[in-house]
Amino acid sequence: MTRTIKETAVKEAAAPRRNSSGLRRDLELLEILGSPEAVAGNGLGVSKVSEITGRDKAQVSRTLATLAEAGLVSRDPESLLYTLGHGLYALAARTTEARMVSASAQYLKRVSAATHETTHLCVLRGGTVLTLKSEMSNHTYRALGWEGVSVNAWSTSAGRVLVSDWDDAALRDWYDTHTAEAKAGVRPDRQELSPLALQAGQSPSTGDLKSKIQTFEDLRAEINLIRRQGYAVVDEEFELGVVGVSAPVYDFKQRVVAAFNVSAPKQRFGRHLDQAGVLAAKVARDFSVTLGASPNVELPVNGNVPRKHGH
Repeated sequence: MTRTIKETAVKEAAAPRRNSSGLRRDLELLEILGSPEAVAGNGLGVSKVSEITGRDKAQVSRTLATLAEAGLVSRDPESLLYTLGHGLYALAARTTEARMVSASAQYLKRVSAATHETTHLCVLRGGTVLTLKSEMSNHTYRALGWEGVSVNAWSTSAGRVLVSDWDDAALRDWYDTHTAEAKAGVRPDRQELSPLALQAGQSPSTGDLKSKIQTFEDLRAEINLIRRQGYAVVDEEFELGVVGVSAPVYDFKQRVVAAFNVSAPKQRFGRHLDQAGVLAAKVARDFSVTLGASPNVELPVNGNVPRKHGH
């Protein structure tokens, strides 16, 4: 007699999870590779992991190889030591960003209500800026369709803010790498017109952009300005007829992890950029405290020596 769906569900719920012990053993290896000993030694070898766990060396080797294929651990080809992999950090970053998006809503609304313009939460993705969340303004004409859209970072106020606490070596490496990609056509140097540019009455052939960033020295000078004033401004640099400001969001390690951005047609918003920048910086700082940033620590953008970041 054929079992009902309910009977099948009850039987499956009562059955032990065949892979649960294997998962626990995999997690044990990840915990070991994240231990102070592993971090201090730039990783651990198969023999050491086997010794710590008391498990068969061949079994540990096979498991680590499987985890490496999934990107959860990495193996140095020279030292043969294993460390936690990029895939694990990518998953963690997505979880952090999901919480950040949820918590940002009330702060984005504060900026949007004060400026009467659409406000965005942005993060860095290699050489591009990705908008995670937008809070719409009450204007008839407003920015639409930005969530999930990536644009070239150095062309935007948000992108410049997102690298504003990097040191010169990391900044140069990032700039050289991604401008080379753009020139090679890996990532187009100029995007399609944004909703705001279309609202401002622009077309792809209307005039020339006024980008301040033509060389690395230009970028470094702009980053120094952002550090002094606490926010970034763009005036028709990414799109004709569009201006914007961005301010940094920090995490508990006082690192820039996101940016608040306000963009609008120049004819409506152009006279209020510095005022909006100061406001965005204040609200972004309040949001940073909810992410664990200390309210009593002078953040890098306000004059401290910036730290080196990867990209």
